[in-house]
Amino acid sequence: MSIPTEALKKYRRAGKTVAEVREKAREIVYEGMPIVDLCEKVEALIREKGCKPAFPCNVSVNEVAAHYSSPPQDKRTIPEGALVKIDLGAHVDGYIADSAVTVCFNPEYENLVYAANRALEKAVETLRPGLSMPQFGSVIQSTIESYGLKPISNLTGHQIGRYLIHTGKSLPNVSHFSLKKINVGEVYGVEPFVTVPDAAGKVKGSSEAFIFRFVKHKSLRNPASKRLLNYISKNFRTLPFSERWLQGLMSRDNYKTAFSELLSTKSLTSYPVFVETSGKPVAQAEHTVLITEDGCTILT
Repeated sequence: MSIPTEALKKYRRAGKTVAEVREKAREIVYEGMPIVDLCEKVEALIREKGCKPAFPCNVSVNEVAAHYSSPPQDKRTIPEGALVKIDLGAHVDGYIADSAVTVCFNPEYENLVYAANRALEKAVETLRPGLSMPQFGSVIQSTIESYGLKPISNLTGHQIGRYLIHTGKSLPNVSHFSLKKINVGEVYGVEPFVTVPDAAGKVKGSSEAFIFRFVKHKSLRNPASKRLLNYISKNFRTLPFSERWLQGLMSRDNYKTAFSELLSTKSLTSYPVFVETSGKPVAQAEHTVLITEDGCTILT
């Protein structure tokens, strides 16, 4: 099934924006930089280019593999000698492009970045209609292992839908049993994650969560909670958001009470920060691709 021309134009526009902002992010990040500044600069650049952020900019450092985005008034900075994963997304009318780059300030970990980029290249070369998920996973796994490194087995790439970052199928980074196959017209975020050979090669959710998503409208007791949920569902729909994007909507006390009720009633869900189980560093590379009749097209 092919994508309608109008939708394809929007995917391409989002993809061009993400590619440009990703390269700018690579240039502006530095050791000692407040992470909140990087998040907000990336998100502002996406808006300046006429798109909207598809999710809060993720800045995941060293053993943090994914889902760290600064909360309001974040005091954390990029440490010296860090391995910094910058994961960003943009959308046009819900048509999403998603990409990531790893910036390395430690020569010891350059091989992780190289392996992640090579695994991404090989994966993109391999993608085509009819390809099975085990075949796809084995390409990424064997590429990473050929450099003496280890893939993260429980993080995957993902099919992308309108207003949905993760939908339908997952793209494994290791070979495992699945009967699912790739089809024409599908859009995927392809994202290998790489760690060192003596790492566990898995991630676990931490107790921290700074990214949230609307789930459904529930019966709420607090009028402020209703107003806040209406604002979230109208402005972000089913896309992830940051509390930074809600600042100034109401008084601090009203906001804290309302947001707590939205979480406790499961009107919202949260994304835990993922950390490599053995505390080892992780690198990531990502493109969004469109599956075509004879392979795939990189949108980012």
